[in-house]
Amino acid sequence: MPELPDITLYLDRLAPRILHQPLLKVLIRSPFVLRSVDPPLSAVEGQRVLALRRMGKRIVLELEGKLFLVIHLMIAGRLRWRPPGTKPAGKLGLAALEFPNGVLLLTEAGTKRRASIHLVAGEDALAPFERGGLEVLDTDLASFAARLTSESHTLKRALTDPRLFSGIGNAYSDEILHRARLSPMTLTRRLSEAELERLYRATRETLEDWIGRLRRETGDGFPEKVTAFREGMAVHGRYRLPCPDCGTPVQRIRYADNETNYCARCQTGGRLLADRAMSRLLKEDWPRSIDEVE
Repeated sequence: MPELPDITLYLDRLAPRILHQPLLKVLIRSPFVLRSVDPPLSAVEGQRVLALRRMGKRIVLELEGKLFLVIHLMIAGRLRWRPPGTKPAGKLGLAALEFPNGVLLLTEAGTKRRASIHLVAGEDALAPFERGGLEVLDTDLASFAARLTSESHTLKRALTDPRLFSGIGNAYSDEILHRARLSPMTLTRRLSEAELERLYRATRETLEDWIGRLRRETGDGFPEKVTAFREGMAVHGRYRLPCPDCGTPVQRIRYADNETNYCARCQTGGRLLADRAMSRLLKEDWPRSIDEVE
């Protein structure tokens, strides 16, 4: 799922292309993508884009007439910028937003249609999309610590909870915790003051570093390769590959559709975290430390 750095890059590259431009037409190819009926989608035709913003992992286009288009890419949704006249083609094309100088396509890989578009009227109508997560890049250590410890969760769950923190998901939480040298299973209320400060700095530095890196890699172009598995990540998506800091094979915990990647030497003192599926299968044969694996 595109997270804060990815959404920030989309907004960066959309601004010079669609800001102050009229939205000529919205073409919906998949009936599942449009999740609102009032106001009708035809109400946006001819209205200029006044502002762009991020709400968590959502992209919001503010248009004339106090109209707001809210786009949620979910896991497999992506945005593409194409020349004028381009239509959404094939099974991946869900919708097309037509502007005088180009077309913004919404695509989604796979068969599950989770990406969505809502059209709402008035600023108050955006409230249901606001999850209340703290914007880490705009807050101080005290506010970060208070929010993190407001509930007792594992660090992995807390960082990815949109009610606690805005825009952080599975990929960047792995990178944050590796930089902070903290286990994803550590409970939020068991951190020392030094660990809280380390996590705060790691969160900000990781997000800022990746925003900068993505901007440099994309240049003035439009992002075409938005993925959760990026070259240069320390642990996310790098199962069994060497940790860039210590060389130990990266480990993982799998659950539902997600997995957590971590370095046992850098983050857990050499201890292997129990994988729900494999540890139950192996039982007594489940290795307890990275030394048993190596």
